[in-house]
Formats: sequence, structure tokens, C-alpha cells
Amino acid sequence: MKQFISMVIKEGKHIVRDKRTMLILFGMPLVLMLLFGFAITNDVRNVRTVVVTSSMDHMTQRAVNRLAESEYFTIVATVATPREAELAIRGQKADLAIVFGPDFASKHTGVQFIVDGADPNMAQLWTSYATAVITNADSGVVNAKMLYNPQLKSAYNFVPAIMGMLLMLVCAMMTSISIVREKEKGTMEVLLVSPVKPLMIIIAKAIPYLLLAFVILIIILLMAHYVLGVPLAGSLFWILFISTIYILLALSLGLLISNVAQTQLVALLMSAMVLLMPIVMLSGMLFPVESMPTVLQWISAVVPPRYYIEAMRKLMIMGVGVEQVLRELGILSLMLVVLMGLALAKFNQRLE
Repeated sequence: MKQFISMVIKEGKHIVRDKRTMLILFGMPLVLMLLFGFAITNDVRNVRTVVVTSSMDHMTQRAVNRLAESEYFTIVATVATPREAELAIRGQKADLAIVFGPDFASKHTGVQFIVDGADPNMAQLWTSYATAVITNADSGVVNAKMLYNPQLKSAYNFVPAIMGMLLMLVCAMMTSISIVREKEKGTMEVLLVSPVKPLMIIIAKAIPYLLLAFVILIIILLMAHYVLGVPLAGSLFWILFISTIYILLALSLGLLISNVAQTQLVALLMSAMVLLMPIVMLSGMLFPVESMPTVLQWISAVVPPRYYIEAMRKLMIMGVGVEQVLRELGILSLMLVVLMGLALAKFNQRLE
């Protein structure tokens, strides 16, 4: 046991001494949290808006005032015809035009939106926000209530996704590279003939990354709550419990990659193909899985971050109990058993 602890300490010191590794491990979470929290956002802010009115009656004026006073829209011009508004959008002077018909005051209808549709997602958001502002509860037409995220902050969506991506990359990629580095240098054989059992050697190399993953998880949770204002509505115990299963799953995947790859370059390429692209594209991090083609939905079903991200969104944002995430917990546990079994079987086969 003393030899095992000594190996864990040695591996930990090796990681700490490697400045590039430490920069990746702790710099990447901070940068990604700040980028996705503040820079890369779907929040609607300061949309350049042109108002088209045939008659500025009392109700129309109130609707225009609500648009101007909101943080979402900036009134850049008021024109008389839809044609003038369309020319403003085509000339890149506006993003959205709102046409109020002559019967808006009497029937609360007759509103048309002319939108720059170059970005379809943002165009839909602009029209949805504009509709909500115009049909304010004071007008008695629509009263929209947003559950869990009343301010519609993008950080509520991105933070659980960043957690899934970072924990997978740190645990799987860094662990696989660490073991492959020993094979490249020729020191793996020396370690395998030492008094410590080969399996214990692999576990000793994985434990420091397990501890670092928990540190990164805590940093992300603290930044999410205190910097980005993301709530931790659910049980912290279950957040940490499911994260532990997910981290162990990622470590098993890293061990499996290390058994296949012979060089660090191959390990990096495999990690990029097996981990990075599926996490970003197929996990629901950026795009809803339900909106994908059926074939891609089938492929996404075997992407572990998909279920972890879904569980974290439910626990952190919605504040549900563990009974609401049993499906995600069961799938992650099954994946952990399968990947760990494959990794250990492959490792033992390689020793033989």
C-alpha cells in the first residue's frame, strides 16, 4: 500500500511540475466559462429595430414605448411604410422591423415582423421577444411565464454543457496521454515489472486526474453560481454523486484509448475524434438532440455527455429530485460498467 501511495504522490507531483498541463487543466475551465457565460451567448440584447406605423394612436404608442424601454430592443428609426423598413434591413442599418396596422389599437392585431433571417435561430428569438414585449400583460392579450429561467440567460444552458465537456476531456484525454507518454519513453515496461501490480499502476496514474476533476468541478460550480448567477437549485449531493460516476466513466474511456494508441499524437487524434466532436455536436450542448436527423439521434444515444448534461440541467436549473434523473443515472452507470470492463479486459490482454 505504501508503494501504491508513493506512486500516486509521484504522479501528482509530475502533473504539478508540468506547467503546460496545469495551464490546460485550470486555464481551460476559466476561459470556457467566461467565454460561454459572457461572450458566446444567445441572449437578445440591443436589437436594432425599425417601427412602421400608419397611425400613432395611444395603444401603438404604448407598445413602441415598451419596446424602447426594454433592454432587448433599440429603436433606430420610425418610418411610414414597410418598404422603407425593408430597405433599412437590407442596408444593414436594422435587424428587425415591426409594422403596426391601423386596427392594432382596436383589435390588438395587425402586427407584422420583417426580420433579417441570415441567422434563423436569432430571427426566431427576436420575433418571440418582440411579441412578448408588444403583447404585454398590461394589454390583456398574452401573459407569458418563463419557468426556471425567467431572464432567458444563455448561461443556464451552457454551464451544465461545459461541465460535461471539461470533465470528459480532462479525465479521458489527459489520462490517455499520461499513460501513452510512459509507453513512448519506454518507462511503462519498467513500471510493469515493479513490485506493484500492473492494475494498481494504472489506478495510481488515474487517481490524480480524478482529484483534479473534482477540483475543476468545484471551480465550475463556484463560478457558475457566483460569477454567472446560475442557480444550484437541486441537491448538491446528487450533483456530486452523478458527477463522480461520470468522471469514473471518462477515466475508463481514457484507459481504453491508452491501450489502443501507441503515441501521444495518436491519443490526441483519437480523443479529438471520439470525444471532442461528438461532445460539441451530438450531446445537446449547442443543438437540441430532438431537432437532429433520426440517424444522428441514434448516434447521440451512445454519447455519455448527453445524459450527464441532461441530468445536470435538471438538477441545477430545475431543482428536481433524484427520481427525475434515474434514467440518466442508470444509463451512465451502465456505460461505466461496460467501458470499465472493456478497458480492463484490453489492458490485461495487452499484458499477456
